[in-house]
Amino acid sequence: MRRPDDLPSADHEVAPFVRSLGLDGIIDVHVHSLPPPLQRAVWAYFDGLADPPWPITYRDDEATRLATLRDLGVVRHTALAYGHKPGVAAWCNEYTLGLADDHPQVIPSFTFYAEPDAPEYVEAAIARGGRVAKVHLQVGRFHATDPTLDDVWPQLAAARIPAVIHASGVYGVEGGHGYCGPDAIRALLERHPDVTVVVAHLGMPDAEGFLALAEDISSLYLDTTMALTDPAYILEYPTELLSRLAAIHERVLFGSDFPSIPHRYVAQVRGLAKLELADDGLRAVLHDNAARLLEQAR
Repeated sequence: MRRPDDLPSADHEVAPFVRSLGLDGIIDVHVHSLPPPLQRAVWAYFDGLADPPWPITYRDDEATRLATLRDLGVVRHTALAYGHKPGVAAWCNEYTLGLADDHPQVIPSFTFYAEPDAPEYVEAAIARGGRVAKVHLQVGRFHATDPTLDDVWPQLAAARIPAVIHASGVYGVEGGHGYCGPDAIRALLERHPDVTVVVAHLGMPDAEGFLALAEDISSLYLDTTMALTDPAYILEYPTELLSRLAAIHERVLFGSDFPSIPHRYVAQVRGLAKLELADDGLRAVLHDNAARLLEQAR
């Protein structure tokens, strides 16, 4: 297994390290791309956080950000947006799916909100090539089992499209906790058992609850976004759970939250050392697990 000293310590070392594992690059399942007005609003929100502060490390225009990811050795990545209120999701989808049209590295990504026209614009997004969905329950303040989504989840299941779901109440967002938690995802999968769910941030701060859920439901995935960093910042995954997480590493996907992260990208690659995986395990988390999941989408 790789020791922390064997892992990269700066961004420019990430791509060579990934190649040393025998990979062409990283598949990052948790990259955000928002329409510019919404992106500016999100960054302004983060700028207002003070305890602790949340500096935006990669505050660049879209073209620069895409180039930065390529330089980091990221060969495929999502363009996640999220509908935070009614009437926004379809607009976001035009932007994110358009980005994928123009840039092959971008996995066609779309979002939806609990609103009456969600089935129609989700159908349109899938027809346009959408391959990953994004939902933020805390920001959106809706239940995953909201009846307006009863015709949405079956569409994702039929197309075998994974949904990256922010299902935990985290720092920086006021309220919305009642829509989150392992029980919210369990209820969704009891109602729609064929949906593929990727829980963002390893479910932090409810790491144990979501890990137990993943141990119980063999089709549930977790992404590492901001939960395994070296050094840790804001979110620190409990040390006592690391061996259990490593035991299901074939369902752990690499995610970063790029560009709106308060640290360098390399910190999240270094953080994988905490799982004490052999090279084949690192290849699985950084690339192969996501590649296998995305190949299922049709």
